[in-house]
Amino acid sequence: MGIQGTDVAKEASDIILVDDNFNSIVKAVMWGRNVYDSIAKFLQFQLTVNVVAVFCAFIGACIVKESPLRAVQMLWVNLIMDTLASLALATEVPTEDLLTRKPYGRTRPLISRTMMKNILGHAIYQLAVMLFILFAGPTVFDIDDGRPINNVFKPSEHFTMIFNVFVLMTLFNEINCRKIHGEQNVFRGIFTNPIFYGIWIVTFAVQILLVQYGSVAFSCVALTFEQWMWCLFFGVTVLLWNQIVNLIPVTRHMPKWGSGEVYSQTLTADLNAEGSSRPGASLTTGQILWLRGITRLQTQ
Repeated sequence: MGIQGTDVAKEASDIILVDDNFNSIVKAVMWGRNVYDSIAKFLQFQLTVNVVAVFCAFIGACIVKESPLRAVQMLWVNLIMDTLASLALATEVPTEDLLTRKPYGRTRPLISRTMMKNILGHAIYQLAVMLFILFAGPTVFDIDDGRPINNVFKPSEHFTMIFNVFVLMTLFNEINCRKIHGEQNVFRGIFTNPIFYGIWIVTFAVQILLVQYGSVAFSCVALTFEQWMWCLFFGVTVLLWNQIVNLIPVTRHMPKWGSGEVYSQTLTADLNAEGSSRPGASLTTGQILWLRGITRLQTQ
């Protein structure tokens, strides 16, 4: 107890309740799990965007001789991925549902098998959509091929659609990343966090302005209403694809990252009445401090 507890008890304890309220332990556990989940949500979102962007740029550079995403466009994607997404996903309010799950072990991997399934599943789908637009977009959407001619790149509707679809799929996948334990309803509790949906709406509005009016700075061409509907269609399908990914069973053969061996902190020493060490015993740090406090009182 932080108020009524003695100094000896405080020195020997592992946890001190500052307000002498045992409900604080429940709140601490709930907030601790919420912080852990917030980090996991951001990692799942960021790794998915990175995998898609890297492979898209690599394949485009090898086959088309030009990356479909320009450098300034990638800066905007990084701003969405790092700053805005971290603010949106890290401000989720903890709920009592966090207390119904089993506690996380000290050797639990930071990226679980379920998260790895979501990362790979969404990365494969988004990469397939972008490659489809890259190679079949001019024919399907009846637009001019934006691939460079004689190594000369010009802004086109073709590459603008690729950039716009990538950003919209990223935004809708941000909603998916709110749930990282295989939940079906990713919209549950979304309106309890005004920071999340506020950032999401502002990001979507800025994306519209960049595409329609940022032709010079962002190498874009204004899209028509029909082309915007196609971009929104591919973005919304990310939510539907998430339901399919959740149906895939998680097996122990799936990879996981971040696990490791943890050693317990014990001291192979004991204290006798005079405070000297006696080898051969194994005590925790709290027990050692408690014995030292008792010894100090006896010597006073």
